[in-house]
Amino acid sequence: MLNGKRVVNRMNNTVYAINGPVIKVKASEDFSMLEKVYVGPKKLIGEVIAISQKETTIQVYESTTGLKKGDPVFKTSTLMSVVLGPGILGNIFDGIQRPLSVMAENDGIYITSGSQIDPLDMEKKWDITWHVKEGDGVEEGMILASTQETESISHKFMVPKGFSGTIKSIHKGKSKTLKETLCDIELFTGEIKPIPMIQEWPIKIARPIQEQLNLTTPLITGQRVIDTFFPIAKGGTAAIPGGFGAGKTMLQHQLAKWSDADIIVYVGCGERGNEMTQVLEEFKELVDPRTANALMERTVLIANTSNMPVAAREASIYTGITLAEYYRDMGYHVALMADSTSRWAEALREISGRLEEMPAEEGFPAYLPSRIALFYERAGRVKTLAGSEGSVSIIGAVSPQGSDFSEPVTQNTKRFVRSFWALDKTLAYQRHYPSVNWQDSYSEYIPDLKSWYNAEESHHFLKNRQRLRGLLAEEDALMEIVRLVGKDMLPDDQKLILEIGRVIRLGFLQQNAFHKEDMYVPLKKQAKMMEMILYLYDQTVKKLSKNISLITITSTGIFDALIKMKYTIANNYNEDFNELKDSILNTIESIE
Repeated sequence: MLNGKRVVNRMNNTVYAINGPVIKVKASEDFSMLEKVYVGPKKLIGEVIAISQKETTIQVYESTTGLKKGDPVFKTSTLMSVVLGPGILGNIFDGIQRPLSVMAENDGIYITSGSQIDPLDMEKKWDITWHVKEGDGVEEGMILASTQETESISHKFMVPKGFSGTIKSIHKGKSKTLKETLCDIELFTGEIKPIPMIQEWPIKIARPIQEQLNLTTPLITGQRVIDTFFPIAKGGTAAIPGGFGAGKTMLQHQLAKWSDADIIVYVGCGERGNEMTQVLEEFKELVDPRTANALMERTVLIANTSNMPVAAREASIYTGITLAEYYRDMGYHVALMADSTSRWAEALREISGRLEEMPAEEGFPAYLPSRIALFYERAGRVKTLAGSEGSVSIIGAVSPQGSDFSEPVTQNTKRFVRSFWALDKTLAYQRHYPSVNWQDSYSEYIPDLKSWYNAEESHHFLKNRQRLRGLLAEEDALMEIVRLVGKDMLPDDQKLILEIGRVIRLGFLQQNAFHKEDMYVPLKKQAKMMEMILYLYDQTVKKLSKNISLITITSTGIFDALIKMKYTIANNYNEDFNELKDSILNTIESIE
């Protein structure tokens, strides 16, 4: 027995070849595809990835240092799974759901190969509130009971898949450990089955739903360039491509902190250890703006850094999405941040090379597009088996080498996401954050969200958004002329385009993550800021038509005052924007 599971080894199930994380067992008929196995005397966790008449191929999710030919391989007859139950939130796991804090206490600061630790605290007691009674009929996915997992989140115990029938008996006792049983269900077949406090679910199989719903509500992030220009829907998908230093991790941190999702799952997949350390330290200190409690109370972190075993890098993505689906099934809106999917793809490439598979473009395996598709397709807004609404939104960072967006991972990701936030190194070096390039980025969610914006923000919101984007496009075209002949050769109406473009870029698109009024901006303030920029533009156009020079207008300082409104006007503004509007009008009209 190992961690409560029966493991079996027959004499012929031994290692006969080792190639990094890939090991082979010769001429065995004992294993099945995607079966979880234990390898060697340390019981390293592995998964069967190929079976032929001659051999079984296994990828090991831990360091194979010290493993040798002839070491035993144990079958488990189960798939690679995660343990689901209260205690996930606020925790920090590695790629195969081992709690890093517990590992540090038991084994020290370095991960020990073969470390067998329960993913969740099996001794902690949870106070149970029942939602059903004995004799009630239940179906799979239905809510049986709940417990307060954190101050912010109620954890709901659901009927496992395949368990439909009648509550035969409820196991008494208000407080229970995860080792105990919730209740017994009499199935329609007459068989009585116990329902445990925890469930297990295979990480590479999507959890079942009742119905896929249309995406009609935006995921509000508080970042103006995203919420206004390139929104993502709840249950949607987005990619953040950018070269080294472009600010991918910084943007994902902001989204994790401020997006209006109920649960955050942050997967550090193959990133540098110092970046994950920063995430771990920052998140512990952050206060949730929605509840005033610690942000970690509704966050789970999965850390698989670049110095950890490469095979576990692939597993970390699936571990994260399975945990996200589990909370979605409780009726929560979950946002998953994957940083970065390029490192995941590189893990696939390395494993594929060790398997001696035929490489495709740039050495990536031919199945790279299908793997990317399978990951992003697990996002969505759904009607759960319990009849409630939940969603999983996936935001994946991509790290193209040399900022080359034509490389395979970026191009294949573009095929399967509907928001594309292209980060620009030049903007990042200018300290313009978020460094989202407004010319190369796009969102396909605008038609889906149109009704929501019209109902919640008024029909002017999308019109003003389009006008701002049009002005930026005109500015970009004029800059080509400026580079050739200089700005002074342009007429005043074209100079105004450049000036208002500067206001949009610096006063609207650029945000300060360290300023209390600018780190997060409500959508209503974003709408008011757009109105002020366009109001200044329209009033200036009127004045120019009366032969007043642009330099006379700009010398009043009104354009610079508008850039600073993101700092000077509070998020809980009252009459501030009306006063700013009056100031613009009085300033413009006073010019003779």
